[in-house]
Amino acid sequence: MNTPALRIVLVSETFPPEINGVANTLGRLSEGLCQRGHKVTVVRPRQAGDGAAESDPAVVLCRGWALPGYPGLQWGEVSMHRLLRRWRRERPDVLYIATEGPLGLSALRAARRLGVAVVSGFHTNFPQYSGQYGLGLLARLLTHYLRWFHRRTAVTLVPSLSQRLELERRGFERLALLARGVDACLFHPARRNQALRAGWGLGPEDIAVLHVGRLAVEKNLGLLAPSMHALQQAHPRCRLRLIVVGDGPQRAALQQQMPDAIFCGAQRGEALAEHYASGDLFLFPSLTETFGNVVLEAMASGLAVVAYDEAAAAQHIRHGHSGALAMPGDQAAFMDAACWLLEEEETLRRVRLNARQHASHQGWPAIVEQFESYLHSACQQQGSLPACAHPVGGSLLAIRRANGAPQTNHPAISPTLSRSPAPLPGHPAPCAVKSAPVPAHPCPPETSRNSR
Repeated sequence: MNTPALRIVLVSETFPPEINGVANTLGRLSEGLCQRGHKVTVVRPRQAGDGAAESDPAVVLCRGWALPGYPGLQWGEVSMHRLLRRWRRERPDVLYIATEGPLGLSALRAARRLGVAVVSGFHTNFPQYSGQYGLGLLARLLTHYLRWFHRRTAVTLVPSLSQRLELERRGFERLALLARGVDACLFHPARRNQALRAGWGLGPEDIAVLHVGRLAVEKNLGLLAPSMHALQQAHPRCRLRLIVVGDGPQRAALQQQMPDAIFCGAQRGEALAEHYASGDLFLFPSLTETFGNVVLEAMASGLAVVAYDEAAAAQHIRHGHSGALAMPGDQAAFMDAACWLLEEEETLRRVRLNARQHASHQGWPAIVEQFESYLHSACQQQGSLPACAHPVGGSLLAIRRANGAPQTNHPAISPTLSRSPAPLPGHPAPCAVKSAPVPAHPCPPETSRNSR
């Protein structure tokens, strides 16, 4: 390891085995930092089945309060004085605060009182969530609080270029990019399961249209039903079925709205990877993501992704090459993009191969190294590096590269896509696309991990 070992504290209201993007990211970062020789302590609320964690010196548990309408998610609460006592006994070099609730606020106050370096992350777009629930005033108050919170840290890490630009527009300062990775051996086309597809009522040549994620209002899932209707209208000879993987407060309403869809509930590890790889087309209509880990997971699994041109999709999908994008909020363009992917068998095959090829190079080790660089830089600014600390040119270069020019190179997106000639009246177009596994080089699966 090129850099000195640090005593790092991760503060978050969610952590594995909980299933969401924040927990998945923190689990990967924590594991990667430990592998690089750092001492990592996690401060989080208690979870069900936390018996072993109660005696784990690397975990500090606190009281949690359930979030209304979100079973399994909670706010954390801990006394600042409890953290002060612990950190005076064993002083950390740097904190990473991933959530800005009561737990994160207590940790921030304690760290500032002790002069400990703090790096924060912007993982969840709470102001936009509030807007989705019709709480405009709350959204403005949240933006004011979050801006105040993050200004008191050395740097705020954001997962996408579009999120960074949005926060800069709102007056946030000292923003830096920390992208996300994907386990391309776990999420792999070779995990396609014909028996699973048969359980969905689909044959080898039928099309499984997949959605994976939390089933909640802010995910814009009302677009799934009209998108499926558009696909069926455009390709009446294709046998299509919507497969929904995930759980959340909107599940019952969605099941009532889409009785023909298959709802698989939350999946983890290899079972989740099999569900991905057994699909063909992936619909991701969300407009509130800071990143969207499921986009990279779907691409790594060899699926053709349809998404709005923001967050992870904007960074990783080249329109018409490795997926299909629509301008944010343009529902007609979103549905047209989905229909275009099924117009020709070769189009779908090519897009899926290109998606897998791109995602297979988006591993976590480089992300962890970049994260480590940000933590060291914060320690240097605070003057709290261990005595053996010394800057590493490669790590500092990683920071400069991460905050440079945008990495995307796809052309501007037209609100409409070129379409094949319409069939003659009275002669519906045959389904030109057949479902098929995506060829890929074999990759030995890693140990099963939770995801989302």
